[in-house]
Amino acid sequence: MMKIWQVFWQFFTLGWISFGGPAAHIGYFERTFVQKLQWIDSESYARLISLSQFLPGPGSSQIGFAIGLRHAGIIGAFTAFIAFTSPSFLLLYILATTNQAQDTPWLVGVTHGLKLLAVVVVADAILNMYKAFCKERNSAIICMATAVVLLIAPSLFIQMSVLIAAGIVGILIRKPTEVISAAMPPRKAQGKIHYLPLIIFAALFSGLPLFTQSPLWLTLFADFYQSGSLVFGGGHVVLPILQQALGEAIDTDRFLLGYAAAQAVPGPMFSLSAFLGADLLVNTPLTGALIATVAIFLPGFLLVLGFHSAWESLAEKPKVAGAVWGINAAVVGLLISALYQPVFTTAIVNPVDMAAVIVGFFALRTMRIPIMAVVAGFIAFGYAIAL
Repeated sequence: MMKIWQVFWQFFTLGWISFGGPAAHIGYFERTFVQKLQWIDSESYARLISLSQFLPGPGSSQIGFAIGLRHAGIIGAFTAFIAFTSPSFLLLYILATTNQAQDTPWLVGVTHGLKLLAVVVVADAILNMYKAFCKERNSAIICMATAVVLLIAPSLFIQMSVLIAAGIVGILIRKPTEVISAAMPPRKAQGKIHYLPLIIFAALFSGLPLFTQSPLWLTLFADFYQSGSLVFGGGHVVLPILQQALGEAIDTDRFLLGYAAAQAVPGPMFSLSAFLGADLLVNTPLTGALIATVAIFLPGFLLVLGFHSAWESLAEKPKVAGAVWGINAAVVGLLISALYQPVFTTAIVNPVDMAAVIVGFFALRTMRIPIMAVVAGFIAFGYAIAL
């Protein structure tokens, strides 16, 4: 029970301050669960990141789900999801049901301050991961090449192609002796694929479209489940997929308001489903928000349950470990590109913002000031500039 409470408190706290999208969430998780709490080592954490890149669904939430699974079992996994998602769910549900834009000056200022914090956190995570996974010249080259390619040609197809290419390069150039020397200590039991979650995933994916004339709540579940099953590359990709799935069921202006709000609140972008679900089931908005949220997250979590253990054990085999080595280096490059777009470009709008980021980075990295104190500092900064 103590572990469950630990999972809840850590993820609930992060759910209120995790601005900046998936890249920032990876940074917050790395600082909290790898550096501070040591619930997971850096190599295993990197493997979770690489797994989330190849599965559809909300990448950062899948990582959090897997961390909760490792620390406190299946209950811990769902506790992590509920705790991390509930702040953004609550904020977007309130917005949907009160029809307010939530654009008061002080709130806009605080949100801006926390976006600046995201720049600091992502930059700190990049340095930590670079030191861990780009120790050799070849891995540093993979990292640099990935960042350059994704900065020049940012797209989901290019991102997936670069990660696959990095894995192939890792297999070809990483010597078995290097892989063995860098491998994790052997575990007592080899992981395996868990087929029940995958069967449930496939059954729902293929069966739900048949219920087109069903009650509205089931149609809502089907639409959001199908969307969550097809989203590769993070929360922003969900926009066109949901637009296509919902069609004319929701007004375009309301849809864009919810999407903009989802980017302004902390936590996962997939929490947009809470806003849309509340709008679609107008007579029972809370039920609609809950159904849509569960449905859009469920596919990604079923896939994590199916492949998590197998991925961990497969990653210890020489060829697979070589591929993971290459992918890990590429993920660092991916984070470097994400630091610029969207984290840096959406947060820093003037020299004062840049100065605040420099001070915050120095405080966190050099002065070792606790992260919550840095959070408080950026909140105060955002509030002050809004006055």
